[in-house]
Amino acid sequence: MATYAVTYAYTDGSTEARDQHRPRHVDFLKAQFDAGRLVKSGPFGPEEAPGALLLLAGGSKAEVEALLDQDPFHREGLIKERTVRQWNIFFGADSTTAANQE
Repeated sequence: MATYAVTYAYTDGSTEARDQHRPRHVDFLKAQFDAGRLVKSGPFGPEEAPGALLLLAGGSKAEVEALLDQDPFHREGLIKERTVRQWNIFFGADSTTAANQE
């Protein structure tokens, strides 16, 4: 499985709506983590524009996009921009460097 780096940029002025739907969003992410699809996730810091970074394992970009379409934040229109990019890990426990291929 490949690793995908996903960024969320939240819609402007959606703090109250995010707070309302956060429990379902967290439940969704926890289910993905428990299933081994979500590697890491979390919101950006307070000095950054509102959004989040998620690292997911998936068979394809389309598969990850379809999965994230089920996120309550997405379904409620609270994400103004989502990027999904395959990320080839070079250093770290899941790296795919030549040294680890031998």
